[in-house]
Amino acid sequence: MPGYISHYINGKLVQGRPDHTSAIYNPATGEELRKVFLAGSSEVNQAVASATTALQSWSQTPALQRARILFRFKAILEANLDKLAAIVTEEHGKTLSDAKGSCMRGLEVVEFACGIPHLLKGEFSENVGKGIDSWAIRQPLGVCAGITPFNFPVMIGLWMFPMAIACGNTFILKPSERDPSASLMLAQWMKEAGLPDGVLNVVQGDKNTVDLLLNHPGIAAISFVGSTAVAQSIYTKASSTYKRVQALGGAKNHMLVMPDADLDMVVDSLIGSAYGSAGERCMAISVAVAIDKVADKLVEKLAPRVRSLKIGPGTDPDVEMGPLISGQHHQKVTSYIEGGIKEGAKLVVDGRGVKLQGYEKGYFMGGSLFDHVQPHMRLYQDEIFGPVLAVVRVPSYEQGVELINNHPYGNGTAIFTRDGDTARDFANRIKIGMVGINVPIPVPMAFHSFGGWKQSLYGDHHMHGMEGVRFYTKLKTMTGRWPTGIRQGADFNIPTLR
Repeated sequence: MPGYISHYINGKLVQGRPDHTSAIYNPATGEELRKVFLAGSSEVNQAVASATTALQSWSQTPALQRARILFRFKAILEANLDKLAAIVTEEHGKTLSDAKGSCMRGLEVVEFACGIPHLLKGEFSENVGKGIDSWAIRQPLGVCAGITPFNFPVMIGLWMFPMAIACGNTFILKPSERDPSASLMLAQWMKEAGLPDGVLNVVQGDKNTVDLLLNHPGIAAISFVGSTAVAQSIYTKASSTYKRVQALGGAKNHMLVMPDADLDMVVDSLIGSAYGSAGERCMAISVAVAIDKVADKLVEKLAPRVRSLKIGPGTDPDVEMGPLISGQHHQKVTSYIEGGIKEGAKLVVDGRGVKLQGYEKGYFMGGSLFDHVQPHMRLYQDEIFGPVLAVVRVPSYEQGVELINNHPYGNGTAIFTRDGDTARDFANRIKIGMVGINVPIPVPMAFHSFGGWKQSLYGDHHMHGMEGVRFYTKLKTMTGRWPTGIRQGADFNIPTLR
């Protein structure tokens, strides 16, 4: 059906009900691009059945064979990065360079997953008792599902299903209904790489589809990235049905700016990390914590840079910031700016009211900069998910650390300083999952793991890296011996070396 984004079940495109769809818009023009089918119980049941059937043989496929499929998938991704980035920009709005960079970060997880034969090696201990050996192995969980956010339609999916599939599971991907087209490209390329039908399925949908996945008894694990309120709800619902859950939530990432910091470096870093992707990143820096007198100089240097941000469609190579994802989200970010003014924060740069010739219906917004933001303000407490940077002034390093540690979110943070002792102390004491030292967006590489603390993560495991292997497998430990012909009779004690 032309103009419709389908589901992908058992290796085939599956259409849904034409009266059960959602519109997909181009954020730069505000025009409808196409529609996406929304899965109901029928499509979800089909996907689970397909994944369950495929699991029987896929879970027994040698890890080396699974890795070879991922190697071929990696090559296909590399050859099609520009095509993949273009569809992300079309449906999300971020610049082409940003879209391509995010796809590369996803590809790096595929590279890591290609090493699965080594990563799944077990442990063996000889002679834990006389003539007794013990060994441990990791085995797949079963059918897993992933629910991905609109801001990274490729990257987050690639953080999930390659790891799950490499570990021997089958997978159901539920992308955001706002930018779902890339999900079908990834699924079809996996089939082209040699993945058997049913191992990777895609169900398009909304909250109703998510609830069907959470409640389905045939699904063993749920991975999610999104807002904290939804992450908490997903964790509660899915874990109540005995699923393993990793639910990554929201963020309010702080950058602590010390008086000895290189301010030009700080400003460059803040411009990129606060306003890149229009602030629609869970790792965006949205609060600059300025120590003592450095605040005045920081705001003075920041303001002209924020005013001069180049706003426009993501397809323009000279543009630094594209539109927000939707008109509804544009209104939400606007309401936070208006609320910040009412709360008494000083609006230094106002990003509202941006209109571009030829793109009058687009969801564009300029960068906004607030100074003298106080911790009790909603502007400080909430994740805005837009191009709004708040400057909070504190008199000392100790109060800066306390401020960051007291915030309910704990996703990422950074410190900018020339002092190694201060940086080391900060990294040790800060209650945040990912820490940058003179690095504004400390997203770990694929061979480390991504995840926050506090209300930024529900569940015990971070994403990708060895944490991803642990999440998508269960540990089994064996203890064994072979008869020698010598009988010693019954032993009613737990065997020990004593």
